[in-house]
Amino acid sequence: MLTGMPSAAQLRRIVGILLLRGGPFWTRSRGRRVARWVVLAGYLYGTAFPVLLALEDRFLFPAATVARSWLEPPEYLHVRELDLESSAGDRIHAWFTAPEGWTPDRGAVLYSHGNGSNLSRVSGRAFRWREALGRAVLVYDYPGYGKSSGRPSEAGCYAAGDAALRWLADDQGVPAGEVVLVGESMGGAVAVELATRTAARLLILEGAFTSVPDMAQVRFPLWPARYVVHNRMDNESKIGHVRCPVLITHGTADDVVPFHQGERLFAAAAAPKLFVPLPGHGHPPPNNPAFFETVRQFLLETAR
Repeated sequence: MLTGMPSAAQLRRIVGILLLRGGPFWTRSRGRRVARWVVLAGYLYGTAFPVLLALEDRFLFPAATVARSWLEPPEYLHVRELDLESSAGDRIHAWFTAPEGWTPDRGAVLYSHGNGSNLSRVSGRAFRWREALGRAVLVYDYPGYGKSSGRPSEAGCYAAGDAALRWLADDQGVPAGEVVLVGESMGGAVAVELATRTAARLLILEGAFTSVPDMAQVRFPLWPARYVVHNRMDNESKIGHVRCPVLITHGTADDVVPFHQGERLFAAAAAPKLFVPLPGHGHPPPNNPAFFETVRQFLLETAR
Protein backbone atom coordinates (compact mmCIF):
# COMPACT_ATOMS: atom_id res chain seq x y z
CA MET A 1 0.00 0.00 0.00
CA LEU A 2 1.34 3.46 -0.91
CA THR A 3 2.11 5.66 2.07
CA GLY A 4 1.15 9.32 2.26
CA MET A 5 -2.04 8.84 0.22
CA PRO A 6 -5.35 9.88 1.87
CA SER A 7 -7.79 7.13 2.65
CA ALA A 8 -11.20 6.85 1.01
CA ALA A 9 -12.83 8.30 4.13
CA GLN A 10 -10.45 11.27 4.11
CA LEU A 11 -11.15 11.89 0.42
CA ARG A 12 -14.89 11.88 1.05
CA ARG A 13 -14.41 14.37 3.87
CA ILE A 14 -12.28 16.68 1.67
CA VAL A 15 -14.83 16.53 -1.16
CA GLY A 16 -17.60 17.23 1.32
CA ILE A 17 -15.78 20.35 2.54
CA LEU A 18 -15.12 21.58 -1.02
CA LEU A 19 -18.77 21.06 -1.91
CA LEU A 20 -19.80 22.89 1.27
CA ARG A 21 -21.63 19.90 2.62
CA GLY A 22 -22.31 19.35 6.28
CA GLY A 23 -19.46 18.34 8.54
CA PRO A 24 -17.76 19.27 11.82
CA PHE A 25 -15.64 22.01 10.23
CA TRP A 26 -18.70 23.98 9.17
CA THR A 27 -21.07 23.31 12.04
CA ARG A 28 -19.03 23.75 15.20
CA SER A 29 -19.60 27.51 15.53
CA ARG A 30 -21.34 30.52 14.06
CA GLY A 31 -18.01 31.71 12.65
CA ARG A 32 -17.62 28.47 10.75
CA ARG A 33 -21.08 28.87 9.25
CA VAL A 34 -20.19 32.40 8.14
CA ALA A 35 -17.04 31.00 6.58
CA ARG A 36 -19.16 28.56 4.63
CA TRP A 37 -21.09 31.43 3.05
CA VAL A 38 -17.87 33.28 2.27
CA VAL A 39 -16.51 30.23 0.48
CA LEU A 40 -19.79 29.82 -1.40
CA ALA A 41 -19.65 33.47 -2.50
CA GLY A 42 -16.08 32.92 -3.69
CA TYR A 43 -17.17 29.92 -5.75
CA LEU A 44 -19.99 31.91 -7.35
CA TYR A 45 -17.68 34.86 -8.04
CA GLY A 46 -15.05 32.64 -9.64
CA THR A 47 -17.64 30.76 -11.70
CA ALA A 48 -19.53 33.81 -12.94
CA PHE A 49 -16.47 35.69 -14.20
CA PRO A 50 -15.51 33.30 -17.04
CA VAL A 51 -19.18 33.04 -18.00
CA LEU A 52 -19.39 36.82 -18.35
CA LEU A 53 -16.21 36.82 -20.43
CA ALA A 54 -17.64 34.18 -22.76
CA LEU A 55 -20.75 36.32 -23.25
CA GLU A 56 -18.86 39.57 -23.97
CA ASP A 57 -19.84 39.80 -27.64
CA ARG A 58 -23.47 39.05 -26.80
CA PHE A 59 -23.51 41.94 -24.34
CA LEU A 60 -21.83 44.31 -26.82
CA PHE A 61 -23.95 43.32 -29.84
CA PRO A 62 -27.34 42.42 -28.32
CA ALA A 63 -29.47 43.05 -31.41
CA ALA A 64 -27.48 40.43 -33.32
CA THR A 65 -28.14 37.89 -30.56
CA VAL A 66 -31.82 38.65 -30.01
CA ALA A 67 -32.99 40.11 -33.31
CA ARG A 68 -35.27 43.14 -33.20
CA SER A 69 -38.33 43.07 -35.42
CA TRP A 70 -37.90 44.48 -38.92
CA LEU A 71 -39.93 47.49 -40.06
CA GLU A 72 -40.54 48.39 -43.67
CA PRO A 73 -39.38 51.88 -44.69
CA PRO A 74 -42.05 54.58 -44.47
CA GLU A 75 -43.25 56.02 -47.75
CA TYR A 76 -42.17 59.55 -46.91
CA LEU A 77 -38.54 58.48 -46.67
CA HIS A 78 -38.32 57.36 -50.33
CA VAL A 79 -35.68 54.80 -49.42
CA ARG A 80 -33.27 53.17 -51.83
CA GLU A 81 -32.27 49.79 -50.38
CA LEU A 82 -28.66 48.71 -50.88
CA ASP A 83 -26.48 45.67 -50.33
CA LEU A 84 -22.83 46.65 -49.94
CA GLU A 85 -19.85 44.34 -49.61
CA SER A 86 -17.37 45.05 -46.84
CA SER A 87 -13.66 44.28 -46.93
CA ALA A 88 -14.39 41.49 -44.45
CA GLY A 89 -16.63 39.79 -47.04
CA ASP A 90 -19.92 40.59 -45.30
CA ARG A 91 -23.03 41.80 -47.13
CA ILE A 92 -23.98 45.09 -45.51
CA HIS A 93 -27.60 46.17 -45.81
CA ALA A 94 -28.22 49.93 -46.04
CA TRP A 95 -30.90 52.52 -46.72
CA PHE A 96 -30.23 55.71 -48.68
CA THR A 97 -32.58 58.67 -48.67
CA ALA A 98 -32.10 62.08 -50.27
CA PRO A 99 -34.16 65.28 -50.20
CA GLU A 100 -35.86 66.42 -53.38
CA GLY A 101 -33.45 68.00 -55.83
CA TRP A 102 -30.41 66.73 -53.96
CA THR A 103 -27.01 66.75 -55.69
CA PRO A 104 -23.79 65.15 -54.36
CA ASP A 105 -22.12 68.51 -53.72
CA ARG A 106 -24.75 69.18 -51.03
CA GLY A 107 -23.21 66.38 -48.98
CA ALA A 108 -24.52 63.47 -46.95
CA VAL A 109 -24.94 62.20 -43.42
CA LEU A 110 -23.54 58.74 -42.66
CA TYR A 111 -25.46 57.52 -39.61
CA SER A 112 -24.02 54.74 -37.43
CA HIS A 113 -26.74 53.53 -35.06
CA GLY A 114 -26.42 52.03 -31.59
CA ASN A 115 -25.95 48.38 -30.68
CA GLY A 116 -29.49 47.64 -29.56
CA SER A 117 -31.42 47.92 -32.81
CA ASN A 118 -31.31 47.60 -36.58
CA LEU A 119 -31.45 50.29 -39.25
CA SER A 120 -35.17 49.84 -39.89
CA ARG A 121 -35.91 51.20 -36.44
CA VAL A 122 -34.01 54.48 -36.93
CA SER A 123 -35.94 55.72 -39.97
CA GLY A 124 -37.27 58.66 -37.96
CA ARG A 125 -33.72 59.76 -37.18
CA ALA A 126 -32.74 59.46 -40.82
CA PHE A 127 -35.71 61.68 -41.76
CA ARG A 128 -34.87 64.32 -39.14
CA TRP A 129 -31.23 64.54 -40.24
CA ARG A 130 -32.24 64.73 -43.89
CA GLU A 131 -34.73 67.52 -43.29
CA ALA A 132 -32.59 69.45 -40.80
CA LEU A 133 -29.41 69.60 -42.90
CA GLY A 134 -30.78 69.22 -46.44
CA ARG A 135 -28.29 66.40 -47.02
CA ALA A 136 -28.78 62.83 -48.14
CA VAL A 137 -28.66 60.23 -45.35
CA LEU A 138 -27.18 56.73 -45.45
CA VAL A 139 -27.94 54.35 -42.59
CA TYR A 140 -26.53 50.83 -42.51
CA ASP A 141 -26.44 47.72 -40.37
CA TYR A 142 -23.45 46.00 -38.81
CA PRO A 143 -22.66 42.34 -39.60
CA GLY A 144 -25.31 40.09 -38.10
CA TYR A 145 -27.76 42.97 -37.66
CA GLY A 146 -31.03 43.22 -39.58
CA LYS A 147 -30.49 41.91 -43.12
CA SER A 148 -26.69 42.13 -43.03
CA SER A 149 -24.77 38.86 -43.19
CA GLY A 150 -21.95 37.65 -40.95
CA ARG A 151 -21.33 37.94 -37.23
CA PRO A 152 -20.65 41.22 -35.42
CA SER A 153 -17.17 42.13 -34.24
CA GLU A 154 -15.26 45.33 -33.65
CA ALA A 155 -13.32 44.96 -36.91
CA GLY A 156 -16.49 43.94 -38.77
CA CYS A 157 -18.32 47.08 -37.63
CA TYR A 158 -15.45 49.26 -38.84
CA ALA A 159 -15.45 47.43 -42.18
CA ALA A 160 -19.20 48.00 -42.52
CA GLY A 161 -18.73 51.72 -41.93
CA ASP A 162 -15.92 51.78 -44.49
CA ALA A 163 -18.16 50.09 -47.08
CA ALA A 164 -20.91 52.68 -46.51
CA LEU A 165 -18.48 55.60 -46.74
CA ARG A 166 -16.91 54.14 -49.88
CA TRP A 167 -20.34 53.81 -51.52
CA LEU A 168 -21.11 57.49 -50.89
CA ALA A 169 -17.84 58.48 -52.56
CA ASP A 170 -17.64 55.98 -55.41
CA ASP A 171 -21.28 55.48 -56.36
CA GLN A 172 -22.79 58.84 -55.46
CA GLY A 173 -19.80 61.12 -55.90
CA VAL A 174 -20.17 62.78 -52.50
CA PRO A 175 -16.94 64.65 -51.63
CA ALA A 176 -15.29 63.31 -48.47
CA GLY A 177 -15.24 66.85 -47.09
CA GLU A 178 -19.04 67.03 -47.28
CA VAL A 179 -19.81 63.90 -45.28
CA VAL A 180 -21.18 64.39 -41.75
CA LEU A 181 -20.39 61.35 -39.61
CA VAL A 182 -23.01 60.77 -36.90
CA GLY A 183 -22.43 58.06 -34.31
CA GLU A 184 -25.08 57.07 -31.77
CA SER A 185 -23.91 55.25 -28.63
CA MET A 186 -21.79 52.28 -29.83
CA GLY A 187 -22.06 53.69 -33.35
CA GLY A 188 -19.88 56.51 -32.07
CA ALA A 189 -16.94 54.11 -32.11
CA VAL A 190 -17.44 53.44 -35.82
CA ALA A 191 -17.86 57.15 -36.56
CA VAL A 192 -14.68 58.02 -34.65
CA GLU A 193 -12.72 55.31 -36.46
CA LEU A 194 -13.92 56.61 -39.84
CA ALA A 195 -13.12 60.21 -38.85
CA THR A 196 -9.49 59.27 -38.17
CA ARG A 197 -9.18 57.92 -41.73
CA THR A 198 -10.94 60.60 -43.76
CA ALA A 199 -11.23 64.39 -43.66
CA ALA A 200 -15.00 64.47 -43.18
CA ARG A 201 -17.04 67.65 -42.79
CA LEU A 202 -18.04 67.03 -39.19
CA LEU A 203 -18.06 64.27 -36.55
CA ILE A 204 -21.11 64.18 -34.26
CA LEU A 205 -21.25 61.84 -31.26
CA GLU A 206 -24.51 61.18 -29.41
CA GLY A 207 -24.18 59.44 -26.03
CA ALA A 208 -20.88 57.81 -27.01
CA PHE A 209 -18.63 55.99 -24.55
CA THR A 210 -14.90 56.42 -23.93
CA SER A 211 -14.06 52.74 -24.51
CA VAL A 212 -15.42 49.23 -24.13
CA PRO A 213 -13.11 48.51 -21.16
CA ASP A 214 -14.52 51.58 -19.38
CA MET A 215 -18.08 50.45 -20.07
CA ALA A 216 -17.31 46.89 -18.98
CA GLN A 217 -16.17 48.24 -15.62
CA VAL A 218 -19.33 50.35 -15.34
CA ARG A 219 -21.54 47.34 -16.06
CA PHE A 220 -19.63 44.82 -13.91
CA PRO A 221 -17.96 46.81 -11.10
CA LEU A 222 -17.32 43.75 -8.90
CA TRP A 223 -14.95 42.18 -11.42
CA PRO A 224 -11.72 43.50 -13.02
CA ALA A 225 -13.64 43.63 -16.30
CA ARG A 226 -11.67 46.43 -17.95
CA TYR A 227 -8.49 44.34 -17.94
CA VAL A 228 -9.84 41.24 -19.65
CA VAL A 229 -12.34 42.29 -22.36
CA HIS A 230 -11.05 41.77 -25.90
CA ASN A 231 -13.13 44.48 -27.61
CA ARG A 232 -11.57 47.93 -27.30
CA MET A 233 -13.43 50.62 -29.32
CA ASP A 234 -11.13 53.11 -27.61
CA ASN A 235 -12.73 56.39 -28.64
CA GLU A 236 -10.86 58.41 -26.04
CA SER A 237 -7.44 57.52 -27.43
CA LYS A 238 -8.55 57.96 -31.06
CA ILE A 239 -10.56 61.15 -30.98
CA GLY A 240 -7.52 63.39 -30.80
CA HIS A 241 -6.53 62.07 -34.25
CA VAL A 242 -9.86 62.95 -35.88
CA ARG A 243 -9.35 65.06 -38.98
CA CYS A 244 -12.46 67.25 -38.82
CA PRO A 245 -14.46 69.41 -36.37
CA VAL A 246 -16.15 67.52 -33.53
CA LEU A 247 -19.54 68.03 -31.88
CA ILE A 248 -20.37 65.90 -28.83
CA THR A 249 -23.76 65.77 -27.16
CA HIS A 250 -24.63 63.80 -24.02
CA GLY A 251 -27.59 63.64 -21.66
CA THR A 252 -26.86 64.49 -18.03
CA ALA A 253 -29.35 61.77 -16.99
CA ASP A 254 -27.93 59.10 -19.30
CA ASP A 255 -28.27 55.81 -17.40
CA VAL A 256 -26.50 53.74 -20.07
CA VAL A 257 -23.29 55.67 -20.78
CA PRO A 258 -22.29 57.96 -17.88
CA PHE A 259 -22.30 61.68 -18.67
CA HIS A 260 -18.69 62.07 -17.54
CA GLN A 261 -17.56 59.81 -20.39
CA GLY A 262 -18.94 62.36 -22.86
CA GLU A 263 -17.02 65.07 -21.01
CA ARG A 264 -13.82 63.02 -21.23
CA LEU A 265 -14.26 62.53 -24.97
CA PHE A 266 -14.69 66.26 -25.43
CA ALA A 267 -11.57 66.99 -23.38
CA ALA A 268 -9.56 64.56 -25.55
CA ALA A 269 -10.81 65.97 -28.87
CA ALA A 270 -8.87 68.58 -30.82
CA ALA A 271 -10.35 71.95 -31.78
CA PRO A 272 -12.56 73.04 -33.38
CA LYS A 273 -15.03 71.30 -31.12
CA LEU A 274 -18.33 71.87 -29.34
CA PHE A 275 -19.91 70.14 -26.35
CA VAL A 276 -23.72 70.17 -26.08
CA PRO A 277 -24.91 68.87 -22.69
CA LEU A 278 -28.57 67.89 -22.51
CA PRO A 279 -29.92 68.64 -18.99
CA GLY A 280 -32.19 65.89 -17.71
CA HIS A 281 -31.91 63.93 -20.97
CA GLY A 282 -31.30 60.18 -21.01
CA HIS A 283 -29.55 57.94 -23.53
CA PRO A 284 -31.72 58.37 -26.67
CA PRO A 285 -30.30 60.82 -29.22
CA PRO A 286 -31.76 64.35 -29.21
CA ASN A 287 -34.49 65.12 -31.73
CA ASN A 288 -35.59 68.66 -30.83
CA PRO A 289 -35.26 71.57 -33.29
CA ALA A 290 -32.88 73.47 -30.98
CA PHE A 291 -30.28 70.72 -31.24
CA PHE A 292 -30.36 70.65 -35.04
CA GLU A 293 -30.11 74.45 -35.11
CA THR A 294 -26.95 74.12 -32.98
CA VAL A 295 -25.56 71.66 -35.52
CA ARG A 296 -26.33 74.00 -38.41
CA GLN A 297 -24.65 76.93 -36.65
CA PHE A 298 -21.55 74.86 -35.89
CA LEU A 299 -21.35 73.81 -39.54
CA LEU A 300 -21.40 77.49 -40.53
CA GLU A 301 -18.77 78.42 -37.94
CA THR A 302 -16.40 75.68 -39.11
CA ALA A 303 -16.94 76.14 -42.84
CA ARG A 304 -13.67 75.87 -44.72
